[in-house]
Amino acid sequence: MDRRKALQKTGLFAGATFLMPSMLSLFESCKSENRLDWKPLFFTDVEANTIASLVDKILPRTDTPGALDVKSDIFIDTVIAKSYDKAGQEHMRADIAAFNENCSSKYGDVFYNLSDDDKTAVLNEAEKSSGKFGKGVWGTGVGPQEEIGFYRSMKSMAIWAYMTSEEIGKNVLNYDPVPGEYEPCKPLSEVGNKWSLG
Repeated sequence: MDRRKALQKTGLFAGATFLMPSMLSLFESCKSENRLDWKPLFFTDVEANTIASLVDKILPRTDTPGALDVKSDIFIDTVIAKSYDKAGQEHMRADIAAFNENCSSKYGDVFYNLSDDDKTAVLNEAEKSSGKFGKGVWGTGVGPQEEIGFYRSMKSMAIWAYMTSEEIGKNVLNYDPVPGEYEPCKPLSEVGNKWSLG
């Protein structure tokens, strides 16, 4: 699928979930982190490398920046460190360990040490076996929700971090810091990219 089309399809989900001011401040704190001297707040080195490799495989750099370019992994670490309770953090550690154990048993090593082809195979398997997000209306779930699991949860978080980054908001999505006139009957074909939330 074309990268820009994929971004357009996921933009609505990201916009609906990123309305909490506390999350805005978390994302702002990640912008100033220099990747060379970044020390995770929550992740161990193995966990940080796993998440960095995972988000890079989900959203690699193409004609647009990748997840690592906009520091999605740093954002995820910050969210887990500052907003998850102890049980949630322990659950995340167990999920990352189980994910790496699965990679080691099937492919011989932890995720970030695998070849690109093996990483693709891992994600294809995870995509098939993971629960899907249920239908929702304006960010509220409607009906029963399947168990999402680690992969789908991390993919959602990576897309959320990516779509709400300043770089993507200003340079990939449409961005208008001072909205203009109201056009109620504009054809969808003329709208172009999804709109950034600013």
